[in-house]
Amino acid sequence: MQKWYIGCSGFYYLEWKNKFYPEKLPKTKWFEYYTQQFNTLELNNTFYKFPELKTLMIWYNRSPENFIFSVKAPRSITHYSKFSDSKELLSKFYRVIKEGLKEKLGCVLFQLPPNLHLNEEKLELIIKNINPDFKNVIEFRHQGWWNDTVSQKLSQSNVVFCGINHPTLPNEIMQNTQTLYYRFHGAPQLYKSEYSKEVLKKFAEEILKSESVKEVYVYFNNTSNLAAIKNAKQLIEVVNKNLSV
Repeated sequence: MQKWYIGCSGFYYLEWKNKFYPEKLPKTKWFEYYTQQFNTLELNNTFYKFPELKTLMIWYNRSPENFIFSVKAPRSITHYSKFSDSKELLSKFYRVIKEGLKEKLGCVLFQLPPNLHLNEEKLELIIKNINPDFKNVIEFRHQGWWNDTVSQKLSQSNVVFCGINHPTLPNEIMQNTQTLYYRFHGAPQLYKSEYSKEVLKKFAEEILKSESVKEVYVYFNNTSNLAAIKNAKQLIEVVNKNLSV
């Protein structure tokens, strides 16, 4: 049976106060409240600031036993150096997230910049530099990367091709390993648009019928309002209903 992890990209949004988070719940308790509603969280603040071991350990200790974190790699690696001369920084990043999150660490997400076009040498550099001991996921932001050759090369190194629903990019489900990773960014309005239950149902059914997919990570990044919360809960309902049949 497939194992599904469904949640949001981040949890600390002021827009969610009094709507998702109860009115009298202090912000210091928002994290715990979130973990009671979902079984996973995509940490995206690590993209802007290198993760601190102390903070990760706090989240580890304050989350349920079976809770899973996926961690977005710092932009210093993916956007600034673009994996060039970044072995030391990558090694430190892996070490910190593993030590901080332990068995609750799920996937490691590397989001590439939109100005990074298809480049086979760059792809080889990325695969060479990332640590195969982790569940690595690559999210491309230029449509040139969507081709069978890229997918197969990633598959050969057990690197997940991240599927996305984005206003300007292909939204197909990319399954190239036993792990499937998908991000709903909001479309047609980036970070804002809410997805219909019919879209989510079709998405889930396509994955559920696959015998080769063993685990699924889905994160909603349409977080500027309550769309992410609503959609995540809807998808959980759809998946649970199908898995119980």
